Parts: sequence; C-alpha cells; structure tokens
Amino acid sequence: MTFSPDADGTPETAWRGEVDRRDLPGVALDRVRRVVVLAAHPDDETLGAGGLVARAHRLGLEVQVVVATRGEASHPRSPTHPRERLAALRETELADAVEVLAPGATPRVLGLPDGAVPEHEDALLDSVVDLVGDGRATLLVAPWRGDGHPDHEAVGRAAATAAARTGAALLEYPVWARHWADPADAPWSTGRVLALDGTEVAAKRTAIERHRTQVAPLSPAPGDEVLLRPGFLAHFTASYEVFWAGPTGDDALDELHAASADPWGVDRRWYERRKRDLVLAALPRERFRLAVEVGCSTGALAADLLPRCDRLVALDASPTAVAAARGRLPGADVRRAAVPQDWPRDVASGSADLVVLSEVGYFLSPAGLDDLAERISSSLAPDGVVVLCHWRHEVVGWPLDGPAVHARLRGPGLPPVVAEYADRDVELLVLADPSQLPDPHA
Repeated sequence: MTFSPDADGTPETAWRGEVDRRDLPGVALDRVRRVVVLAAHPDDETLGAGGLVARAHRLGLEVQVVVATRGEASHPRSPTHPRERLAALRETELADAVEVLAPGATPRVLGLPDGAVPEHEDALLDSVVDLVGDGRATLLVAPWRGDGHPDHEAVGRAAATAAARTGAALLEYPVWARHWADPADAPWSTGRVLALDGTEVAAKRTAIERHRTQVAPLSPAPGDEVLLRPGFLAHFTASYEVFWAGPTGDDALDELHAASADPWGVDRRWYERRKRDLVLAALPRERFRLAVEVGCSTGALAADLLPRCDRLVALDASPTAVAAARGRLPGADVRRAAVPQDWPRDVASGSADLVVLSEVGYFLSPAGLDDLAERISSSLAPDGVVVLCHWRHEVVGWPLDGPAVHARLRGPGLPPVVAEYADRDVELLVLADPSQLPDPHA
C-alpha cells in the first residue's frame, strides 16, 4: 500500500459511522494483569492505544510500552534537525506522553533503524518474547499487520508470533490505515472497541500534544513541515479506539524445514546420534504397545523407536517435516498436529505406554506446556513411560528452555522421575510409576 500523509484521507466520520453501525464487543481487561503496548515509532502507541494505556493504568494493571525505533526518519529533508537530534527529541516526547497516560511507566526504546524494521524483525521478535516471557494474563497490543507502513506491519508480525510463543492475548491497532483505508474493508469480524471516558480522552489528547515534533512544524523552513495534520489527528482524538483481535501463529519451524532437508543435522551430527542412543538406552522396557512422539521432525528418532513399538504415532506441526517423516517411516502413523490443541483423540484414553518429547518442549508457550502435560497424563496407561530429552542451553526467541521444560514436567500430574542423565549439553529424564517397571530378576 502506497499513501501520502499530505493527501486528504478517509474522514473520521466514515470510521465513526462504521463503528456505530456495528455491535462490536468491547476490550475486556478483567482477566489481564499486564498490558504490553508495542509501537514502531514514538507516537504510534499514543495514537493507536493511548486510551487503552490510560485505562489499564487506572485499573492498576502493569503497563509496559516498547517502541522499536527512535523515530529519526520522520523528517528526512529537515535542514534544522539532523537524525540524531530528532531521535533524541522523539525519545523525550515519548517519555512525556507515556507519563501523561500511565504515570510511573517508563517506555523502552529498542533502537532499531527507523524505516528498516522489516530487516530486523528477528531481533525484534527475540526482544518481545524475552520481555513478555510467560504471557498468561498478558495483553499484547501492536500495530495492525495491514496498516500499510512497512515498519508498522513488521512490528505487528513480530507481535503475532510473540503472542503464539508466549501465550499472550493479542490486539492490533490501525494507525495509517485510518488515513488511507475504506473502513468498510476493515476486518470487523475480529473488531473490538474501547469506549473512552472524558478523563481518558483528555489524557490522550494531552499525550498527543507531547509529540510536538509530529503535530507541529519543526521550523518555518521547507522540510520541517508538520507531519500529522488535523484531519489525520481527528481519528485519534475521538472518544473511542478500535482494535482487531487478529490470529496469532508461528511458522518458524516449518520455514526451517522448508529451507533445509535436515535443519537440525539429525542425520549427520554426532550430538544428535548420541542423543538418540541415550533415549533408546533409557527405555525401561524392550517393547511398547502404543508410543507417541511429540515433535518428530523428519523422523530420525521415530525410525529408531519404531522396531520397539507395536504402534507408533509421530506428531509434528510442520507440514514439510511431516512429509519427510512419512517418507522415512512407512510403518508409522505420522500426523500433522500442533500440540497441545491437536493432541490425537484416539490416544487420549489412557492407552499410551510411551510418550517421548525430545527437543520440542521449549517451542511451546508456558501455558501450552501445562496443557500438554495434562493431555499426556490423561493419555498415559498405568504402566506408561514418559521420556524427556532436551538441550540445556539458552533457546533464543522462545520463553522456555530445556531445564524449565523439565522442571514443569517433574511436577504434579505425571509419574515421578525414575532415571535421569545430564551432561553439559543435554538432560534426559524417564518418568514412570516404579511399581509398574519390569522386574529385572524375572
């Protein structure tokens, strides 16, 4: 989408009319303890979600504002404000605006280059995931992925992936789309509206004024003209804010498999071969009736498990990985499944006597891992065995690591640990009811 901030845009009356004629649900904050607002540039947070920030603060919720860039490229032809000076001014304006909306909250500026956020999207994602961590009771708010500005859309994409990895709820706010889009074309099926009271409207208008470099000329010189004109600002000084509850998702692992036939080096690295040997050696029985491997990737471990199982169900969320595993495992039941939500129903009745999670637990959100633990528990036969094997080092870009996964699965709901192995790189746990293990003297 190409648009000019100088051109006449969609009038606010068109958006207001579209909102008024729809029975949109409100923005629910009753189960939220923390609101994290992402922005591409200083002022996006105030324009798109300033009222929400003020509401969250008044409700006593934790408020965090994270801005990807310093906004140094807003006036590229300015003869009076070099990029560094403009960036410093905009950071000060951001702090002042957030202080109006949520006194005491300190915004965090990541310092990515203004105008080039898409080229740094992976670093942005890592920062957001690290900040959010366990996303339960967290509302993540970000620019809309269809906003028409590349930086805005990159922040929106990173937020959608971060929400999937952390388990946070996600809302997206339009900024420049309010200027160029026909409101009839907006994704109203996912729309949410926040009706602002007089105090919140006043706070938001004051906060917008704090972004002086954007709402007033930098100087009378050409190149220093006002960027945000009254017609544009009319969208954001009204008594409501609109959001989209867009879908979350994470395609990173499938993209890895699509880019390489062996993305983890399972068929060539000694670490991977040794790890599979450790798993096989740790199994407390020679044979199993029904085994489930969660996150089978291309099927290397499943191929070693298959001769010891009457039936093997191998699960992976990546369609590319599943296709490769099916080619390797003609005797296994290989399924595309994103756990925990796609846990197979036909093994959910206490029939599985082996469940293996190897190098996959940290690719779940904390809430997703809890859910998976419950599903494994309900599927496990009385003599069932759970084997966990994970890398022990930091996993960048996801909120969990191997030790955290194992600490959770040592908890209530699953059998106790009957065997364990750990070295510098890998930890392996075997969970089972000791009374159900084979008698070594029999």
